[in-house]
Amino acid sequence: MRIAFRPEAQTEALQARDWYEARSPGLGLEFARAIEAAVARMARHPEGFAHAGIADCRRILLRKFPYSLVYRASGDDLLIVAVLHHRRDPLILASRN
Repeated sequence: MRIAFRPEAQTEALQARDWYEARSPGLGLEFARAIEAAVARMARHPEGFAHAGIADCRRILLRKFPYSLVYRASGDDLLIVAVLHHRRDPLILASRN
């Protein structure tokens, strides 16, 4: 299975990791590991998570952090469209087709 991040999603992940690391050393690494764990769960069960309400996207919640990975599954490909904080407006995803 091929897994890719849209550039915007990659930026969101890195910014969130850096924010957590600045608050408490080691917390940024924990956030990155939560993303890795979510990606592994998505890869095992790409159709097993809730629809995100945008086109054909689904979302998976990160454990311990108020974020979701919003992704699109197509065959053997997973495209992570956003790393979305739960307080952000999900309508920002509409422009990320």
